[in-house]
Amino acid sequence: MDSGHGGDDLAPVIPLFGGRTERRDTAGGALRGDAGARGDELGHDVDSGGDELHGEADAPSTLLAWHPTWTADGSVAEDEGRVNDDRADSDEDSRRDLAEKALIKRLRTRSVSVAEARGMLREHDLDEASIETVIVSLTGYGYLDDAALAEQLVHVGVDRKGQGRRLIAQTLAKRGVPRDVADSALQALPDDDLERALEYARGKARALRSLDRETALRRLSGQLARRGYSGSLAMNAARTALDESTGEGSGVRFR
Repeated sequence: MDSGHGGDDLAPVIPLFGGRTERRDTAGGALRGDAGARGDELGHDVDSGGDELHGEADAPSTLLAWHPTWTADGSVAEDEGRVNDDRADSDEDSRRDLAEKALIKRLRTRSVSVAEARGMLREHDLDEASIETVIVSLTGYGYLDDAALAEQLVHVGVDRKGQGRRLIAQTLAKRGVPRDVADSALQALPDDDLERALEYARGKARALRSLDRETALRRLSGQLARRGYSGSLAMNAARTALDESTGEGSGVRFR
C-alpha cells in the first residue's frame, strides 16, 4: 500500500437490500464482489483482472429488490388471501345482522312461516349458512313458530271468514306451513263444515231478495264454494238457507 495514496483504499460498498457487496482491490484497483473474497478464502481461482468467477462466484450479480410487503418467507399471496377472507366474512356478518333486524321488524306486524322467512333472508344475498343461523336464532326466541301460525290461520279462516276446511288447507300450504303441521292444526277443527256453511248462507240469503230461485241458489252456492266448502255441501247449505228464508217471509221472491 502506498501511504501517499491513502484515498485509493476505499471502504466496501454494502447494498441495503441484498445483492453483491463490491470493494476495491487494494492491489490492482479492480472491484471484486463478496464472491471473489469467498473464493480467495476457500482457495478458489479468482481472476484479479475481472474475468468470470468460478464455483460459488457464478451466482448472478443482480438480485430482486426487496419489497416492504414481503414476509420473511415470501408468503405475500397467503397474507393477502387471509385479508380477503377476513373482509368477506366481515361483509357477510354485516349483511346477516341487517337482514335479521329487517325480518324482526316484519315479524312485529305480521307472522310469517319459516319458509317465508327464508325467502325474505335470501333477498339480502345471504349464503345458506347465514340464513340457517338467523332461522335457528329467531326460532329459539319464539319469533318463528309454524305450529302457532297454523293455529292462527285456522282461527281466522273459521271464525272471521267463515271458510271451509279445504280453503283453510290451501291457505296453510300457500303460506309455506309444512304438511304435517297443517294437518295437525286442521285435525283440531270440529267436523262442523255444514253448520258453518249454513251460518254463512243464512247471512247472505237476505241480500238475494229480488232474485229468482235458481239465480239465488247459484250465487249463494258459488260463494260457499269459494270459501272452501265442497260442491255438494255448498249446494245443500245454500238450498237450506234459501228455504228457511222463504218460510220466515223474508221477502225473497222465487219466481
